Amino acid sequence: MAKPKQQFVCQQCAATYSKWMGRCENCGEWNTLVEQAPVQAGKSAVDRSSASGSVLAAQTLGSIDPEERIGRLATGIADLDTVLGGGVLPGGVTLLAGQPGMGKSTLLLQVSAHIAKSHSVLYASGEESAHQVKQRAERLGAHGEEQLGFVSSTSADDIAATIRSGKYQLIVIDSIQTLSLAEISSAPGTVSQITNSSNVVIRAAKETGAAVILVGHVTKEGSIAGPKVLEHLVDVVLQFEGDRYGGFKLVRAVKNRYGSTNEAAIFEMDEKGLRVVENPSAALLAERRDEDGSVVLATLEGNRPLLVEIQALVNPTSFGYPKRTASGFDLNRLNLLIAVLERRTKLKLSDKDVYINVVGGMKLSDPAADLAVCMAIASAAAGRKLAKGTVVFGEVGLGGEVRSAKGVDKRIAESKKLGFTHALAPAQYKPNVFIKEVADMRSALVEYLQK
Repeated sequence: MAKPKQQFVCQQCAATYSKWMGRCENCGEWNTLVEQAPVQAGKSAVDRSSASGSVLAAQTLGSIDPEERIGRLATGIADLDTVLGGGVLPGGVTLLAGQPGMGKSTLLLQVSAHIAKSHSVLYASGEESAHQVKQRAERLGAHGEEQLGFVSSTSADDIAATIRSGKYQLIVIDSIQTLSLAEISSAPGTVSQITNSSNVVIRAAKETGAAVILVGHVTKEGSIAGPKVLEHLVDVVLQFEGDRYGGFKLVRAVKNRYGSTNEAAIFEMDEKGLRVVENPSAALLAERRDEDGSVVLATLEGNRPLLVEIQALVNPTSFGYPKRTASGFDLNRLNLLIAVLERRTKLKLSDKDVYINVVGGMKLSDPAADLAVCMAIASAAAGRKLAKGTVVFGEVGLGGEVRSAKGVDKRIAESKKLGFTHALAPAQYKPNVFIKEVADMRSALVEYLQK
């Protein structure tokens, strides 16, 4: 009998090799090859499948009987229901990923306790013991729900069998990286374990119509840990972002088969758990001081308008190479905007250190933040302030031109609600007395940095 062949599998891209190497030749990652169970001699899976299977009977889409609309499970948090597309869908699988300490387990225990008031819920934890989860439940007031069950298990086989029993309408698994199948010899968290464990759980959820929420880890770079196929398998991918030491926390949908990906829920952590921030714009601007280098940006988080303070500090550099630092804003984009300012205006920043901060721990991805960042840098460098009651938004091109932004009406409405009187923004197709039109960066600096 031939000796089983030894194989090593890359934990990033799942490429297989006959011997161990320090660097994967397929994806280029280092130290990601892990030994897997040896391949048994005999016919391959492809050869065996060619002799099995049966012809499928197809039907037209018009002949399929329409089923009754499936009611969603309300989470008890209106903003989170909006992000999910109306609530947790029975039979759907949701992946919630975020940095450690962000509050993923806290949020899901709050959601589980609310849904357990009317449905059977199972909270399966592979990371914490029953006593640890009970302490959190007592703090959140979730320990008295009779329909909220708890198990501590890392067996994907046992959890899938529990899902197939049909006793629970919602199953929360914390986390998918801790699950393992008995058939696979590799350690939990490896590519093969995550892929196969998630397949087993998802298949059980689809068969019974139970909703499943998976907690996912993230890598040092912030991407979801494990193979990319995990994100393709699930129906909804939620990203938990923010500062784990304070400030606001955002839950946004990266993928949603049943709803929009343009929504975001904003939370704040207190002793009672996570609570929705009703007026985040007012909270973000509560401690703002009207001075040079401070600009208010009217931005959008999904479809939700927010007013955020952008702070800039410009100092003469002490060394030959100027330093650029950004908190909550893309550093590469900051370098590009500084180059545009130097090239298209008379502002000289080649011998200046530039620091940018987005107040409140927010992370901006809105292209319309460009104009606010440029105005903050110019304000700090010149020692001049913008007029009181001014908000700023607009995208800046490489030619120094200010380009249009989406959601102008929402940005203006939010600004008026908080008492702002006018906005520096790109020229729009219809006149608006609230907007002071800006065509390019040079004219913006000359006309509005006079104080």
